[in-house]
Amino acid sequence: MNSNISRQILSSEYHDLNGNHIDVLDEPPTALEFSRLAHISRPVLIRGMQTPSVRLWDDEYLAATMGKAKISVAVTPNGRADAVTRAPDGKLYFVEPHVEQMSISDLFSKLSRENDDSDVYYLQSQNGNVYSSRFFEGTGDPSEFEALRADIPGEISWCSEAFGRPPDAVNLWIGSHKSVTSIHSDPYENIYTVVRGSKQFTLLPPSEGSCLQERMYPHGTWTRQGTETGLTLTPSTNASPIRWSSVIDPDIPGNLPPDAHPICITLEPGETLYLPPGWWHHVRQGANTIALNWWYDMEMRGMAWVLLSFLRGAGPVPSGNDEDD
Repeated sequence: MNSNISRQILSSEYHDLNGNHIDVLDEPPTALEFSRLAHISRPVLIRGMQTPSVRLWDDEYLAATMGKAKISVAVTPNGRADAVTRAPDGKLYFVEPHVEQMSISDLFSKLSRENDDSDVYYLQSQNGNVYSSRFFEGTGDPSEFEALRADIPGEISWCSEAFGRPPDAVNLWIGSHKSVTSIHSDPYENIYTVVRGSKQFTLLPPSEGSCLQERMYPHGTWTRQGTETGLTLTPSTNASPIRWSSVIDPDIPGNLPPDAHPICITLEPGETLYLPPGWWHHVRQGANTIALNWWYDMEMRGMAWVLLSFLRGAGPVPSGNDEDD
């Protein structure tokens, strides 16, 4: 029996056992309760995790607290950062965003003026833009959002106790309805909470990774030659190809294979999603949405990482460009 057939059987059995059910908690769990949920490794909607940011963060408060401090904001012409995009020459690239420095007031102003022809601005710097692992190691951890740390817990107590470690990164996200996160998976235990606006997640379990039809794409970056010029897709030199899903919008009916079983969930302010490692997720959002997430490193020992790698598929991955196949 080849590995593709094995993955199809496993995917079918997983869905037969679990369906599209998501547990919903009306209040945050205890560490023991969360440990049991994490062991099952399925998404959970958690209500009642009220951080100070949910109560305090309107535009005026954030502008006054951050002042003129500069933050790093991703800029794209289409709202799709870190995504597969077709260049004018017809070739597909995995394209990272252009990054500009601005105040948070400037970001809010740009979000309010977005139209169909304007560039799209999205605060998505990730990699611990509020707290990184250095913060917990006590080695110094400067942040563009130092002024907001008082409103953002460095860790989630019931997560840290259950996992036996602090988070590896805490991130702040701010964007409009024009920003879309392409489908991908992460090697993290992810606690994702909405402060303002809404987030619409389309989820697939690791067992259905083959439905995402991953391909290899050359790397590119959106660049701007001057402050008044438009963005240009610039191929990268000496960059390794990127493995990424070729399914652009899995939330649109018909874009996924018929044997896929997507789970759709919308987070409102104060609601939190626990997303286990390896779960594929595509994200849209409402207007002027603000969110926070805590990334905890997954446990690499045992079978979890090995199984995730198997489900993703071993062996050569084909090119995403027909001429290279």
